[in-house]
Amino acid sequence: MAVLANASGEFPAWLPETALLYLRHVEEGVSIRALARSEGCHASTVLRKLRRYENRREDPLVDEALSRLGLRISARSAGSAAEGDHNADNEDPLPMTAVPRSKDVVADETTVMREARRILRRLCETGAMLAIAPDLEKAVVLKGAQRVAVLDRTVAQAFALKDWIAISRSGKVTAYEITVSGRAALKRLLAEDQVGRAPGFAEAQAAFSGRFADQHRVWDERNVMEPGAAAPRRMRYNLAESPVAALARRKDKDGEPFLSQDLVVAAERLREDFELAQLGPRIAQNWERFLTGGERGGFQPGAGQGEGSSRARDRVAAALRDLGPGLGDMVLRTCCFLEGLEVAEKRLGWSARSGKIVLRIALMRLKRHYEETYGSARPLIG
Repeated sequence: MAVLANASGEFPAWLPETALLYLRHVEEGVSIRALARSEGCHASTVLRKLRRYENRREDPLVDEALSRLGLRISARSAGSAAEGDHNADNEDPLPMTAVPRSKDVVADETTVMREARRILRRLCETGAMLAIAPDLEKAVVLKGAQRVAVLDRTVAQAFALKDWIAISRSGKVTAYEITVSGRAALKRLLAEDQVGRAPGFAEAQAAFSGRFADQHRVWDERNVMEPGAAAPRRMRYNLAESPVAALARRKDKDGEPFLSQDLVVAAERLREDFELAQLGPRIAQNWERFLTGGERGGFQPGAGQGEGSSRARDRVAAALRDLGPGLGDMVLRTCCFLEGLEVAEKRLGWSARSGKIVLRIALMRLKRHYEETYGSARPLIG
C-alpha cells in the first residue's frame, strides 16, 4: 500500500503533520497501526489525533481544505492506475484523469506566511473578526462595521487548518476569531522579522533565543508565602513549563481537576529541593573552585552531579526513598526532569496512559510524606 509523503513537494510546507496523518488514513487507507509504526508512537496516540481532525471537519474552512488536499491524492491515484492499465494493454493515449485545477488549488507556504503577518496582526485588535460566506472566494476582516482587510479563501483555509483561527459565530456568514495558537504564531513571525533587522549581535541573539519560547508560555499568578513575611506575595509563573501543571488543568469524568492543588504543591516542593540541591547533571566546566580559591587538586573529571545544598539533597533522597521504585521514578522524571508523560512511560516501559494514574498515586504518597515529616504548614521557597 502506498504511503503518502510530502518530500516531493506535492503538498504545501505549511500543512500540519497531524493533517498529513489524517489524509494518509482517510484518503489512502493506511491503517492506524502502520501510521503509529511510521511515527514511532502508540496507536492510541495516532487515533486521538485522527479523531481530533475528524471532529474539526465541522468547521467549513477545515473541511474545504481537507477536501482540496484529498482531491490531489485522488487525482494522483487515478492517474497512477490509468497509467498502469495503459502500460499493460498498450492501447490508445491516456484520457485526462486529473480533476480541474480550481478545485484542488491550495495556498503556498510563502503566501500563507506573508498573509499571516498582515491578517493575524489585524485579528489581534479588539473587536476584530474574520467573516466568510459559503459562495464567496474572499474572506474579510471586520472591526465593528468597518472592513480592514481582505484575503483569499484558500489562505483562510490554511489558517483554520493550522488552528490559527476558530469559529466564534455560525450562520449564513461564519465568523472566526484568532486563537492562542494564532497569537503564538504571530509572535514567532514577528520575532523572525526582528532577527533580520537587529542592529547588533547581542540583540539578534536575544531575539533568536525567544523566538519559539513565547508560544509555549501560559502565564498565571499564584500566592507564595515567603519565610518571615506577614502576607503572601503574588508571583507570576509559567503554567506550561511543568507537566504536572499541565495535567492539573485537565478534568476527570466528574468534571473535577485531575490533580488537586495540594498535589501540585507537593510536586513543586520536590522540584524546588531538586533545583536547590543542583542534582541535575553538570554539562559545563566547573569554575567554582577556581573563583573561590579552593583546592586545585580537588577537581574530579568524572564528577557529573552538582554540589548544591546538602539539606535539600537529603530531603529529595528521603522523599524518593519513601516513594520507592516505580513511584519515585515517575515523580523524578515528571516533577524534576520535566519529562512529558508519554516520554516517561516509554522510558520506564509502561503501557500508554498509565503514567498519569501512577503519577497521581505518587503525588498523594509524596504529599503524605511531607505532612508527616515537615508538617502541612511548610511553605514553598518561592
